[in-house]
Amino acid sequence: MTGTENYPILLSPLKVGNTTLKNRVIMGSIHTGLEDRARDTTRLAAYFAERARGGVALIVTGGYAPNRTGWLLPFGAKLTNRVEARRHRTMTDAVHAEGGKIALQILHAGRYSYQPFSVSASSIKAPINPFRPRRLTARGVRWQIRNFVRCARLARSAGYDGVEIMGGEGYFINQFLSDRTNKRRDEWGGSAENRRRIAVEIARRIRAEVGTDFLVMFRLSMADLVEGGQSWDDIVALAQDLESVGVDVINTDIGWHESRVPTIVTSVPRAAFADITGKLDKHVDIPVAASNRINMPDIAEGILARGDAQLISMARPMLADPFWVRKAEANAADSINTCIACNQACLDHAFVHKTVSCLVNPRAGREVELQLLPARRTKKVAVVGGGPAGLSAALEAARRGHAVSLFESRPALGGQFGIAQRIPGKEEFSETIRYFTTALRDADVAVHLGWRVTAAELVAGDFDEVIVATGVIPRIPSIPGIDHPSVLSYADVVEHGRPVGDRVAVIGAGGIGIDISEFLTTNASPTLDLKEWKQEWGVTEPEAAPGALTTPVPAPSPREVYLLQRKKGRIGAGLAKTTGWVHRAALKAKGVHELSGVNYERIDDEGLHITFGERHERPRTLAVDTVVVCAGQEPVRDLVDDLRAAGTTAHVIGGADVAAELDAKRAIEQGTRLAASI
Repeated sequence: MTGTENYPILLSPLKVGNTTLKNRVIMGSIHTGLEDRARDTTRLAAYFAERARGGVALIVTGGYAPNRTGWLLPFGAKLTNRVEARRHRTMTDAVHAEGGKIALQILHAGRYSYQPFSVSASSIKAPINPFRPRRLTARGVRWQIRNFVRCARLARSAGYDGVEIMGGEGYFINQFLSDRTNKRRDEWGGSAENRRRIAVEIARRIRAEVGTDFLVMFRLSMADLVEGGQSWDDIVALAQDLESVGVDVINTDIGWHESRVPTIVTSVPRAAFADITGKLDKHVDIPVAASNRINMPDIAEGILARGDAQLISMARPMLADPFWVRKAEANAADSINTCIACNQACLDHAFVHKTVSCLVNPRAGREVELQLLPARRTKKVAVVGGGPAGLSAALEAARRGHAVSLFESRPALGGQFGIAQRIPGKEEFSETIRYFTTALRDADVAVHLGWRVTAAELVAGDFDEVIVATGVIPRIPSIPGIDHPSVLSYADVVEHGRPVGDRVAVIGAGGIGIDISEFLTTNASPTLDLKEWKQEWGVTEPEAAPGALTTPVPAPSPREVYLLQRKKGRIGAGLAKTTGWVHRAALKAKGVHELSGVNYERIDDEGLHITFGERHERPRTLAVDTVVVCAGQEPVRDLVDDLRAAGTTAHVIGGADVAAELDAKRAIEQGTRLAASI
């Protein structure tokens, strides 16, 4: 079957306003950081052009502020004058040259602006920002509206095909819409009608300014997921008002940045909020776009077929694979480099003001810098190790024209990803293994599984380049009784399925220790169950409660778990910004006992004996059945020493190079960069 037969709606054209989109796929907005610096315009143009070449119908840029009070951060992206507009021509021309369309997102951060001159509907500080915004006067509100209109006019002059007005995620317009942040009693607050007045007025005046042949989209918060959020009736009324003033498309937005419900992490089930989009779609005649955790063509087609939306908006999946649409057209979904929603190189970068990229595609945002050009001379390359580092090195080397042989001692590819995919909420990691398996086959890499290759075999193979990506093994700490039968490594538990008792102590509270604790406290199922997930986090139907929130009802843990770390301080403090709080909340909901500043004295038949602090005070015995060790890793480098002894130089990458906390982002990028250099 062809892609058009498998995905007949997804790949069909759609008339939106006076514009025809060639398919139903929108690349949603994601702020890359390249928008913030004029010197990065060429890089941003190359980034957009590659995605237009990949077949996406419409690209929406990262957010550009309509004035300085709306900056995301000081000196961040804005579009306020003709000089800036002329610079944008580089990007719009690049997209149009590849047959794509592009819209500029107008984003005013409001109280989320990370600078002391921020403004909002009311002077209420956001819990995620140290700065308290200034309350706008009525005159100030009207000035802000004029700035939105000016930004849209400049976008049209810069060659954009449309604009998207950011009205969600708890940003400026959303702050007016919600009683949580709008305590005004003038024409811009008080009643629901007055609270939505600014959104409607911005859309109405932009439409009047840009004419009818220019797309006007609105990113609408359909579930705020915060206390004091909008009611469903208010959301529907706003959507209908926006349609009446000339908005062409309503794009789905779910959750504020301060929400305590995860919406973007890998543990969120696919298309978790598409049903909410479907509810709104029934109330308006203009197209509505579904968004959030949609990453494969079959999921997208299913949403469209059910009538829950007429368009699909995806941001991170277009980072992971810019040719997502082309592969869907070729009915080659298995070759899509699927977004696994890890956030490690995209949103985690964005929230600490680093340039966005992608863990599974380190070329994202680096299209100019990291080019994988055909090799000048074909080489014979051996890659030892089928984890993330070895897989990326082998694949990209083969794509450059080298003859590559990959040796993996285990019976399957994946390395540490093979373990990670078994952790509840990380099932998506299996998609990366599937992608590499397919891509290696298509690139004619000779894959040898179950083969612990020796240095002598590599030397005899007469390889021009040897890449060692042999990974890590669990580090076993020196604790009296560490060889007790109750002690298991994390690999024993997850990979080998060794039985675990009802009371468990987990030694080590890094990323692996937290993953193991979640594994032990969850009755894992093959797929993420949406109903159970919503109960776990307290998400209800939008008609049932403002903000679509209810009381969380987490499933009980099948075990009692103690999570321990040597260092003092909060467990999980070093986890990434977008995912760390989710893990901490999940552990709390499961009743995990968290102990810091622990000394491990001994392990025996009574359990794990511990003390606290430098003086080894407050001795305590944890009467546990099982002790799971997650105390770091050791690099597997024996082969490196053997090769050197044989006079062969090897490139060492991934965990074999640095065996700190497991870092797939570094490993895949390291493998890709090495492949680009040989």
